[in-house]
Amino acid sequence: MGQEKKLSLNIEKMAQALSAFAIDREDVKELLAAVPAGAGLNMTTLEYELQLLKILSVGWALSFFMPSGDKNKGFLTQAFWENIREISGGISSLTQTTTGKSIDYFEILKARLDTYLNAMRENPETSQNPAVIMGPAFASTCHCENNPAAILTGTKMFTLTLGAVKEYLNSVTIDDIKLN
Repeated sequence: MGQEKKLSLNIEKMAQALSAFAIDREDVKELLAAVPAGAGLNMTTLEYELQLLKILSVGWALSFFMPSGDKNKGFLTQAFWENIREISGGISSLTQTTTGKSIDYFEILKARLDTYLNAMRENPETSQNPAVIMGPAFASTCHCENNPAAILTGTKMFTLTLGAVKEYLNSVTIDDIKLN
């Protein structure tokens, strides 16, 4: 069996691809469609929180699956979050234009990141498997603690996103950075 040749990309192209994946809504729609009728969930809140969780999960996947000694890790992570900040600015502007309400989507992402990190800190015994924490923490952000459908949906989003990013990272190589 021959080994497939990995696609070689520069950090900017990889960050763009990861950012595009992070904001893609197809898997959000699929997970929403799988929520059973009568689950007692606010589907608008669930959709909104799923998108936030997906974006954050892509960022976490970079931390989880890129070796700490990889010289490209910091550069790729920074480029990814800069892209997300730019996209967030567009979302914030669009929201202001359409609703008249001023929001800072990137600040919302940072606040939600803090929420999830705090949930992990409060449960250090599960640090080897953060998916155990993410589902219940997701349900809490949706204001439906202990709802099995919300817990499962959040857990699925987290694990599927991490898996997709891991697969992507395994399929590409990063063009070497030319450090001055």
